Amino acid sequence: MFEQIHLGFVGGGNMGEALIKGLLQASLVSPDRIHVYDISSSRTRHLRDSYGIRPSREIASLASESQIIVLAVKPQNMHQVLADLRGHLAHGPMVLSIAAGIPISTLVSSLPEGLPVVRVMPNTPALVLSGASALSRCEHVTDEQMQTALSLFRAVGKAVEVEEKWMDAVTGLSGSGPAYILLLIEGFIDAGVLMGLPRHVAAELVLQTVEGTVRMVRETTRHPAELKDMITSPGGTTIAGLKVLEERAVRGALMEAVRAATSRSGELGRS
Repeated sequence: MFEQIHLGFVGGGNMGEALIKGLLQASLVSPDRIHVYDISSSRTRHLRDSYGIRPSREIASLASESQIIVLAVKPQNMHQVLADLRGHLAHGPMVLSIAAGIPISTLVSSLPEGLPVVRVMPNTPALVLSGASALSRCEHVTDEQMQTALSLFRAVGKAVEVEEKWMDAVTGLSGSGPAYILLLIEGFIDAGVLMGLPRHVAAELVLQTVEGTVRMVRETTRHPAELKDMITSPGGTTIAGLKVLEERAVRGALMEAVRAATSRSGELGRS
């Protein structure tokens, strides 16, 4: 699918590097067909030395050589990047944006008419090839092009297509979700230390518990509530702990966290 395609990455930060790493590990594209432009020359040197990709000194040269362009820049830099790209896209490349909160309408209106544009919300576990990405497309993206975009992000984890109206919710859930889960992991480890366990032992037990629980949900395909009930014996230790979590409204707090992040994603897009 990518054998004859040149990919251009505008932005060589953590997410851009994760995608490059995944594509190369999956043997979807050769390093000489990956071009990267970044305002930091040290980042492009790092990517060249680590993966053998081709650094680009200018956005113009990257754009002219690429059939797929991935915009991996911060939202506040997107306006300038789009302006710099606009005059170099006559060959009709597909453009994928991973900037949080930037709607497709903004991208389409800032680029040449008819260009296929895909908005993507990945998350940071893509750094270890275990990401969760949601993609939505504009009307100019064909089914074949969408499959190509999905394949790119499946190189670094799971990827699904959604309607754009859900992208802010995706941002609040899977985009910001790793931070919430990390906070819970940190809290569990500290709880183990509070109970007298050495920190390294608590960390090992917590990480395996989280990993094993995710695998249990995925492989049994049972509802989390059903699995929770299997663990919860009458009058036992687990129900005592669950009572505290319900009294402290942990479930509601998680819902409100996702709601707040979703709202903020919408605000970023409007601004």
